[in-house]
Amino acid sequence: MFGSIGLPELIIIFIVALLVFGPKKLPEVGKSVGKVIRDFKKSTEDIKSKIEDEIKAEEFRDLKDEIYKDIKTDAEGKKISG
Repeated sequence: MFGSIGLPELIIIFIVALLVFGPKKLPEVGKSVGKVIRDFKKSTEDIKSKIEDEIKAEEFRDLKDEIYKDIKTDAEGKKISG
């Protein structure tokens, strides 16, 4: 999740955060950061889902166009009664 951040780096970040925000504010800051991360992940999943839906819709449009083209080609080659 954090890429190349290891345990020593996390400890340093925690100590700096403790010095900057203090022990009383640190839980609130942690909750806020967690909420932001959750919201960001949810937003990226929503965007990813919408993009995938749009790709599927485009594939269906292409398939529909291909079917209409085949039908038109068959209609020109044969007389269709109806």
